[in-house]
Amino acid sequence: MQSLVSTFTQHLDLSPTQLKAIFSMPLTEFINSPELQQQLDSLDTNLLKTTLTTAGAVLAKELPPFYNWLKNELGVKRVPNSPDHTTKWVVGFVNSQESLTRLVELHCPVPRPALEASIPRLVGVFADVEDKQIRQEWQKAVAALCLVLVVAARQQDRLNLAA
Repeated sequence: MQSLVSTFTQHLDLSPTQLKAIFSMPLTEFINSPELQQQLDSLDTNLLKTTLTTAGAVLAKELPPFYNWLKNELGVKRVPNSPDHTTKWVVGFVNSQESLTRLVELHCPVPRPALEASIPRLVGVFADVEDKQIRQEWQKAVAALCLVLVVAARQQDRLNLAA
């Protein structure tokens, strides 16, 4: 399985050095950063919107085993009981109805090691999408959203250590 850093470097075209700097940023600084804005602006939202059905089908098929893996292998306690939650959230984000802040709030209970271990696998759920452009755009979108979660989780770990 790919590592966290290689997942981000592959799908977001960021270097390991850039990622190291991003990982150490406070969340609010990262959310307002040119780096994140560039990632979000580079998403082909028209393609994402027109292929929501494809993404929904992939998520409906791939998320249940992913959720089982999170619960049974990584020990994550609060796991959605169906793929509908994640699918609706991704659709809401693509349609500008959900915020990054809300994404972070929803994932706060997930321990950072489990969160980081799950990202390569989550981005990988789109690996079997035949159309290369659709596959790459969805992987990029999910990776960008996951990057926000990693920054938030690492910030929380720093705050916990300082307390």
